Amino acid sequence: MAFFFFFFLLVCLSLKQSLCFSATPTSMVLPLNTQMGLISQPSNKLSFHHNVTLTVSLTVGSPPQQVTMVLDTGSELSWLHCKKSPNLTSVFNPLSSSSYSPIPCSSPICRTRTRDLPNPVTCDPKKLCHAIVSYADASSLEGNLASDNFRIGSSALPGTLFGCMDSGFSSNSEEDAKTTGLMGMNRGSLSFVTQLGLPKFSYCISGRDSSGVLLFGDLHLSWLGNLTYTPLVQISTPLPYFDRVAYTVQLDGIRVGNKILPLPKSIFAPDHTGAGQTMVDSGTQFTFLLGPVYTALRNEFLEQTKGVLAPLGDPNFVFQGAMDLCYSVAAGGKLPTLPSVSLMFRGAEMVVGGEVLLYRVPEMMKGNEWVYCLTFGNSDLLGIEAFVIGHHHQQNVWMEFDLVKSRVGFVETRCDLASQRLGVGL
Repeated sequence: MAFFFFFFLLVCLSLKQSLCFSATPTSMVLPLNTQMGLISQPSNKLSFHHNVTLTVSLTVGSPPQQVTMVLDTGSELSWLHCKKSPNLTSVFNPLSSSSYSPIPCSSPICRTRTRDLPNPVTCDPKKLCHAIVSYADASSLEGNLASDNFRIGSSALPGTLFGCMDSGFSSNSEEDAKTTGLMGMNRGSLSFVTQLGLPKFSYCISGRDSSGVLLFGDLHLSWLGNLTYTPLVQISTPLPYFDRVAYTVQLDGIRVGNKILPLPKSIFAPDHTGAGQTMVDSGTQFTFLLGPVYTALRNEFLEQTKGVLAPLGDPNFVFQGAMDLCYSVAAGGKLPTLPSVSLMFRGAEMVVGGEVLLYRVPEMMKGNEWVYCLTFGNSDLLGIEAFVIGHHHQQNVWMEFDLVKSRVGFVETRCDLASQRLGVGL
């Protein structure tokens, strides 16, 4: 079994702005995988930004190079852009790092540690371990598996494995250009969490003032209140459309206001191919539901907001390809009271309410009115055969990923206050 030396890591969150902080040094209490050689120091902090994606800032290499990485609980392999291109503003240069080491095909890391990756690794002409990552939006990147020294705050993580990507295609090059790479946080063999040997991690995203906190490890917080937990779904037999290393939970039903949608529980369960699992994914902004469930939610939300919200009335407008329930709201006007949407998981319930239910489409107006869309989308329109709980609906919810007890816990809280209580001064 792994040996743990516990520490915790505090991080500031920012919405649309480069915001950091001065904070009182915090003692470290949590896990060190002795093989990783994690060095404990009195202060470990990152800049954490919240917009379309959640991103953290850290350094990689010797001498250290500053990088920003998307925090993604839905992916395994961490990667960095390693080749300059006209649209990339931030890249990691492996030639400038004396500690950079590409992984050869003959390495046990290439042969066995890559078993959980969705795409099998190959051997390139230089006999280096070649990896490809691809995403639901048709983006894909490829490059060599490598290791280098990562540093989070004042903690050194020598020999961290990642993909050094030198080619690929992005469906949103403008957004992709804002970051250097991605930090994979799922339960796969190569994920950042697995490499660190962490028993759990938590984060809290504030929608009020762009503050928040990310915490690696276990810290008992008496002021937080009791978390409710839902178990991670495990399967023993591999299925073609089931991601076995995702944070998969069981969605049992959805309630709009006081009305539970009249849907059979079987509609929320994965089918014989594994399609239809429910994943908690910090790398996705909004929440997506399979077609029949989305349609039921859409119809009920329309019914309960009749006379309160004015539908957009444009059947051809679909926001981000999957969100087709949109409304017109007077520019500068206040949103009315809306019925909450409760996601009913096994053993726990997440309530989505208030302004989080609607998202104002940037730079779009209809006359003197703004356009708002429901923050639930139809995953069928994206070609995703799964339910995906995005980070937008995790605002002001303390999210805990417990890897030892195989569960996800959450409790509603003021995330800006959580940051302050943990000594993150914004």
